[in-house]
Amino acid sequence: MLLTIDRVQKAYPGGRPVLQDVSMSLDMGETLALTGESGSGKSTLLNLAAALDGFDGGEITLDGKALSSLNDPGRAELRRQKVSLVFQQFNLIPSLTVDQNLSFHARLAGNCDSEWISHLAQRLGLGDLLERYPESLSGGQQQRVAIGRAMAAKPKLLLADEPTGNLDETASSVVLDLMLSLVADTGAALLLVTHSQDIAARLDRRAHLANGRIT
Repeated sequence: MLLTIDRVQKAYPGGRPVLQDVSMSLDMGETLALTGESGSGKSTLLNLAAALDGFDGGEITLDGKALSSLNDPGRAELRRQKVSLVFQQFNLIPSLTVDQNLSFHARLAGNCDSEWISHLAQRLGLGDLLERYPESLSGGQQQRVAIGRAMAAKPKLLLADEPTGNLDETASSVVLDLMLSLVADTGAALLLVTHSQDIAARLDRRAHLANGRIT
């Protein structure tokens, strides 16, 4: 398994539990939708899988590495080499062009393949936008740049937190189609947080979080 989450527990400061004995797994090439109401712990679980935050109990193993055994530099290196993230808010760097944003993560990972990035730009319909800046793009275009930036580093695991939440129905469909197509072609695994049952139905599997537990 690429990602194994085993009886993970996480509490907010003060002791209020947010995740309670959560277990799930994800293999290379699989797609999994994580659903649940606001405050159920979905984004928290995504951050734990990305090694962005620590957990209070249980274990998370990513590509054979137990996250609890890694220090901060070790977790940062694992993120750079194995994991990419796509957020609802796009999080593009406004001072960089589309072309520079696309290559940003790959350069940090030391894995910048210009031919692959050029292929991604064309695949995502960004070929004519490479010299433009994020502020001049539509929401759908910005999210396509964010997906390209995430996939440019050739991650083993793509984590997406409500990636279509700020888009209209047409743009959402285009973005989801592109994301699923790219992970299928590269063999990456996808863990996607969504409120949409329609989006969840398009992924291989789904898990539902309620009150910090998988139901």
